[in-house]
Amino acid sequence: MLQIMSMMKLLLNYGIELTSFLGLTVLMVPFIISIIIPFVTFIAIIFVYNKLISDNEITVMAASGLAPGQIARPALILATILTIVHLALNIWIVPESQSRFYSTQWNLRYGLAHMKLQESAFTQLTDGLVVYVDKVSGHDLSQVMLSDMRDKDAPITIFAEKGKLVSTPRGLSIVMTNGSLQASGDTMTTGTFDSFDMDLNVADKESESSFRVRRVPTLTLVKSVLDAPSEKQHKMVLSELSTRFLGPIMNLILAALCTVILLRTSLLRRRTSFAPAMAVAAMAIAMSAFMSLSNMINSLTDFILLAFGIIIALIGILFVLFKK
Repeated sequence: MLQIMSMMKLLLNYGIELTSFLGLTVLMVPFIISIIIPFVTFIAIIFVYNKLISDNEITVMAASGLAPGQIARPALILATILTIVHLALNIWIVPESQSRFYSTQWNLRYGLAHMKLQESAFTQLTDGLVVYVDKVSGHDLSQVMLSDMRDKDAPITIFAEKGKLVSTPRGLSIVMTNGSLQASGDTMTTGTFDSFDMDLNVADKESESSFRVRRVPTLTLVKSVLDAPSEKQHKMVLSELSTRFLGPIMNLILAALCTVILLRTSLLRRRTSFAPAMAVAAMAIAMSAFMSLSNMINSLTDFILLAFGIIIALIGILFVLFKK
C-alpha cells in the first residue's frame, strides 16, 4: 500500500490514465510478493500449528507415535514449494517486471504522450524552465518562447516561429526553427538561427535508469561481480545476489525455526504459552540478521561465507527438529 500511495502523484501531477496507473501498479506486485513470501510462510505455519497445539491435536499425534519431524513435514513441504516460487521470482520475474516498471514510469512522467503544453499560457516544465506556446498541434508548436533559468549565472531566452518536441535516449528535446537567442553571463550573447535543438533536461533517461540492481537480469548481474566499475556498485551487486539466491532459503529456515520451537515446547510436560512469542522473536532475529549481513557483504568471500552460514543454520535447525 505504501508503494501504491507513493505512485499516486503520477495520477495527480502527470494526469495519466487510470488504466496506465493500474498497469504500473501490477508491475510492482512480483517485487512486493518476493519481499513478503518469507513472512507469509511464517505466519501461515505459526497460525496452523499453534491452533493444533491449543486443540491438543499435536499431543494426540505425538502419543500415536509421530515424531516432531513427521508432524512438521507439511510445513516443510509448503516452505520448499514457496522457496522454489521465491527463487523463480527473484531470478527471472522480478528483474523483468522491475525493468518494465521503471521504463513505464519514466515514459508516464516524461514521455511525449504526457508532456502537456497549454496554448497561450506559460508552462513550467521544471524548476527554472518555462515555455510559452501560442498554438499546439500534437508535438508541433507555433510561436515559442523558452526561458531557461536553471543556470542562474547563464540564463537563456529563446524565441522561435516553430518548434517540435522530440524524444531522445537522453530525454526530451525541442527543435526550434527561425528564431533568436539571448544568453547572459560574463558577456551578453545574442543571435539568430535557422534551426536550434535544445535538450530540455526535464529528466535524463540514462540518469533515471541509473544503476538499479533490482532490474538487472540475473545473468548480467553474475557477470558484473568481477567487473563492477566502482566499489559501491560491487557491494550493491553482491548484496542483490545474496537477496536473490539466499533470500528464498529463509523460507525454509523460518518454517523449520517455527515448527521446532512450537513442537518441542508443546511436548514438554509444562507447556509454555510463550512459544508463539518465542517463535516470532526468533523470526525477527533471523530476518534482521540476514538483511544486515547481506547488506554488509564486501567481497565474494563474504558472499560464500554467508551462504555457508545459512546452510549450516538450516541443517542445525532441521537436526534439532528431527532429533528423537
